[in-house]
Amino acid sequence: MTSEPQEKQKSSWRVDLSPLKINPQYRLLWTSSTISGFGSFFTYVALPFQVKQLTGSYVAVGLLGALEIIPLIIFGLYGGVLADARDRRSIAIFTELSFFVSVLFLAVNAHMHKPMLWPIYVLALVMASLDGIQRPSLDAIIPRVVPREQMAAASALSGLTRNATFIFGTSLGGIVVTNLSPTSSYAIDSLTFLVSAAIIFRLPKVPPTNENQKPTLKAITEGASYAWSRKDLLGSYLIDTTAMVFAFPNALFPFLAESFHSQSALGLLYCAGAVGALIASATSGWTKRIHRHGLGIIWSATAWGVGIAIVGLGNSLPIALLGLAIAGGADMISVIFRHQLWNATIPDHLRGRLASIELLSYSVGPQLGQMRASFSAQMFGLRKAFISGGILCVVAVLACANSLPALKKYDARTSEFLIDEKNK
Repeated sequence: MTSEPQEKQKSSWRVDLSPLKINPQYRLLWTSSTISGFGSFFTYVALPFQVKQLTGSYVAVGLLGALEIIPLIIFGLYGGVLADARDRRSIAIFTELSFFVSVLFLAVNAHMHKPMLWPIYVLALVMASLDGIQRPSLDAIIPRVVPREQMAAASALSGLTRNATFIFGTSLGGIVVTNLSPTSSYAIDSLTFLVSAAIIFRLPKVPPTNENQKPTLKAITEGASYAWSRKDLLGSYLIDTTAMVFAFPNALFPFLAESFHSQSALGLLYCAGAVGALIASATSGWTKRIHRHGLGIIWSATAWGVGIAIVGLGNSLPIALLGLAIAGGADMISVIFRHQLWNATIPDHLRGRLASIELLSYSVGPQLGQMRASFSAQMFGLRKAFISGGILCVVAVLACANSLPALKKYDARTSEFLIDEKNK
């Protein structure tokens, strides 16, 4: 028979399901994001597939990602001030319904006898804009419905489901788009947005804590000024962006897969990081005992760089998958610690605007990282691009940590910025 101390030790490593069990509002948010997230990966796979079908051009496919950067920045910042000035639930419902309409238009275009290319690009721009508007509100709802002691568990659960839906959503999405059609993929995705909106509607309203707040340029600068004044926050943004710029490798996966001469290599490379993150999430019970979240972010970002370097150091598919799994797991732990720091210390009346800065830190970095990886591979070779990126990531992360000691010193037990739960 298992002794009680042994059982407690085992359970301390398991993902904590308590937010789902005891928090009905978080359960609604989790269910909504799981359903819409799963459906979104059908479109994630179908968009480049359809553009490739229509054009056969690498540049045409790559343009999809490049087009998303500017609207994501502009509307991400605007979405932040909206989240602090309007009912966050209403914004989430509006954007879910807008996603439904946008993806439905993609389905109609794909079903035409001769689908057109330009509506795909226009709708990709629209959906990137909607994403920028929506995510700050959804992120800012979490601290209002989840108490601080459940925050680590909620972050781990969100990461667990996000990575699980990525693995299964992209896999099933690939089967649907190749065996049926892009139309089928878009139709499935559009229905998930309708279901998600209906679930969010069951949440109570989440009005702004500052009724006089207006969505203005001044409000954006106020949020940026607050972020600049908090060097621990600034360090968390800077380290995440730095790690992605120097060591985000996805643009090189098609070339790496080709070097292994394996038909299944490409799919495995894309999923390896998500599998590592899934394992990290499922065994994340220990993270709630960690209080030095700044140090956790620093060491997690360092481990990300080490994982990416391992990909280039090995000359086999298993070693590459191991390196990517290590990187994905490290990134997931970093996400948990970052969310704990952010949600425990950012005042609610600024939460939307700071969420928009968070959105930029983890969205723009990977896009720049894709460019760095591509140029490095072109100049120095494929494997050296991975090795140099991983090493540069480690060096840059440690340099950032030394230049911003407030992040290293951050302690969730003693920080002066901790939010009073009673006044949240």
